[in-house]
Amino acid sequence: MTRGRSIRITPMMTRFFVIVALSSAIVSAQTKLEGVIKGRNGAEIILQTADSPKVIVLLTDSTDVGQFQGALKARTKHMSMAALVPGLPIKVEGTYNSDNQLVAATVRFKGNDLEQAQAIQAGLAETQRQAQKNKEELEKQNAELTAQNAALKEQNEKVAANKAAIDAAVARFGELDDYYILDEVTVYFANGKVKVDPKYDPQLVALAEKAKTIKGYMVQVKGYASASGSSSLNQRLSEDRANNVANILLQQGHVPLTNMLAPGAMGESRQVVKDKKADSEAENRRVVVRILQNKGITGL
Repeated sequence: MTRGRSIRITPMMTRFFVIVALSSAIVSAQTKLEGVIKGRNGAEIILQTADSPKVIVLLTDSTDVGQFQGALKARTKHMSMAALVPGLPIKVEGTYNSDNQLVAATVRFKGNDLEQAQAIQAGLAETQRQAQKNKEELEKQNAELTAQNAALKEQNEKVAANKAAIDAAVARFGELDDYYILDEVTVYFANGKVKVDPKYDPQLVALAEKAKTIKGYMVQVKGYASASGSSSLNQRLSEDRANNVANILLQQGHVPLTNMLAPGAMGESRQVVKDKKADSEAENRRVVVRILQNKGITGL
């Protein structure tokens, strides 16, 4: 018969039991979470779970990142932490630190989830690039628009000044009873057309050059239309024709605005040929340009 013996607990055995107990407590403190990565900043992951919109997960050098493989997800492939991109559903296991951040021991995800998250990230990156490009283009357009508005304001100021000068010249000219017609050019147009045939450009430029040699000259531009069609249409045709001829005198002939009388739109008035047949109305579709000199200026 064997006698039972009592077991004496030594200090070393006490420390061992304490360590085992603490280890068990640590293991029991492990937390498992599932959620979707909403953001990533280096080692810090913002995880959205079913219970919380924002859980901070910390990655460490010892964090085990893996991808489930196989039909039963029984195997795990080690992956780089770079795979943890926003939009990826993950399972995290770890412990909370004093700042209530989950220090990840393991992170797992499915392969098809990673592919979808990467595709989403690629689309977001392209969208961000396009948005940045659109922003830069908009800023460029705004800058151009600002410059155009400034130029337009300056141009309007010049136009206003020139108009005042023209009005003064017209008023001065209107006060004089008689004037000389020193030269003239007639420009003809096709039916319903307002564009000036380029063959008239040399004649108009030559007239402008001649005018500049005359003291106190004024250039008169009057547009006409045939009687075919409505009166309102013919009035507009005569106006457009006169303006187009005036533009050639200003831009190519460099006649100062102060020496131009406002272009006149005479419509159907002063028909040269009364017959309304198309072949006989060509002379009515015209613009007459004249160099005028007031007799009072010449002292006559």
